[in-house]
Amino acid sequence: MACLAWTHWAVWAAAIALAAAASARAGTLRRVAAAASVVVVPFALWAFGIHGLFFPEGTTVLAVWGPARVTAEGLAYAGAFVLRTAALVAVMLAFSVWVDVGVLRTALIRRGVPSSLGYVLASALGLAAAVTERLRRIREAQEARGLVVRQGPGGRVLAARLQILPLVLALVDEAGERATALDARGQTLPGPRTAYLDEPDSRAQRGLRWTLVAAGVLIAGSVVLPALVRVASGGAG
Repeated sequence: MACLAWTHWAVWAAAIALAAAASARAGTLRRVAAAASVVVVPFALWAFGIHGLFFPEGTTVLAVWGPARVTAEGLAYAGAFVLRTAALVAVMLAFSVWVDVGVLRTALIRRGVPSSLGYVLASALGLAAAVTERLRRIREAQEARGLVVRQGPGGRVLAARLQILPLVLALVDEAGERATALDARGQTLPGPRTAYLDEPDSRAQRGLRWTLVAAGVLIAGSVVLPALVRVASGGAG
């Protein structure tokens, strides 16, 4: 919420640093960094290519190549755009890799969240880990059948092209299997739910949750209240 409400590079850098520190403490920093780079690096190339070369509001021209103009304003806009996106991606991946999806789903259902919605949220958080594991199995199977991945970007792109189709087919097939399993377990039936998993909820965890809720309210208020004041002042004037 802070990354979206406060548009400042220091906030985004702090969010990335906190996500990295939490991942390092949990022992998942390498996984989070690898997954984040897959998302952020192509996005950064696109953002700097578009806004760095074709930014109509740019006035400080650094270089010109035909219709393309490298401007300081365009680079600054692209840098802020990429840094904010990187902060959001890092926080989301750090949480999705760290959290125990089964315990989270149990906690949501026990607090009155519909079981179908709880399953959707848990599946979304566990999607990155599931895709990574499935992709690893596909790569190992292809290497066992004689696939040789050449060094360099070209070889990796070719290997990725050969792995995308079986990955998509496997995910679609797994989605059908999960739907059948959920239907057999009475996922859509009304009534209370029970779970085999225990839900640890210490005093420190409860305190952290309420602290985060209070911080969210304060962050939202710091954005909404000034806007309301400006609207009221404009209406009064």
